[in-house]
Amino acid sequence: MDILQYAFFQNAIIASFLIAISSGLVGTYIVTRRMVFISGGITHASFGGLGIGFYLGANPILSALVFAVFSAFGVEYLSHSDSYRRIRTDSVIAAVWSLGMAVGVIFIFLTPGYAPNLSAYLFGNILTVSVADIIWMSVLTVTVLSAYILMKKVIVFTAFDRDFALTRNLPVRFIEYMMMFFIAATIVLSIRLAGIMLLMSLMTIPQMTANIFTSNYNKIIVISCILGFVGCISGLFLSYFFNIPSGAFIILIMIVVFFAANFFKLCNIRRLF
Repeated sequence: MDILQYAFFQNAIIASFLIAISSGLVGTYIVTRRMVFISGGITHASFGGLGIGFYLGANPILSALVFAVFSAFGVEYLSHSDSYRRIRTDSVIAAVWSLGMAVGVIFIFLTPGYAPNLSAYLFGNILTVSVADIIWMSVLTVTVLSAYILMKKVIVFTAFDRDFALTRNLPVRFIEYMMMFFIAATIVLSIRLAGIMLLMSLMTIPQMTANIFTSNYNKIIVISCILGFVGCISGLFLSYFFNIPSGAFIILIMIVVFFAANFFKLCNIRRLF
């Protein structure tokens, strides 16, 4: 337990707690709306922003955030705009996904020298989280939590039945764009935690696990936040002992818990018969 005295490990624990909350709130909306692959598309599109940031010598997280937000808004606009009603959502996601990866590869190739810490962005390394990252994560978590508290009814209605929410004259379009912004921001600020390659699972697996035992929106949020934090901490300690990137262990633990929950549920159902 001596590892807890180090500042970088303390930062990792705080980051795990903050990301678990924001991912629990945003991820529940993603799973309820069946937008899992949209989050995957935005995740991989952010790689284009990373490449641009490396090439320009700017903060790669900031450039990835800008690129991810515009990609998220582009997917939302093309998916629901009357002018583009013939373009299927999965086609738009595939285009944005490929665009981000292609732009990222091109600009990283054009960057003189070797892109520093590229593997940390691709596969995750929570031990590289800085105090500045924690501040941004705190701002995001407070903002997402405040938005959910203030607009809980509209968010839940939009998540479960968008068309019904429109008939009730609720600000559905505003909620959709707001949540897409939160999805993009949560994804980018979580890159150091799980990496681009595995990040989609961080925002969906805990919610899917919680949904096995309950269909209540609020309960799914609470359970997924707990599972996300426990998974992050467990993966963090295991990655330290085995000297393996933290992102891989975090996602592995979450998936093992997911399958264990399915097995437990199945055994209980069989006992009823």
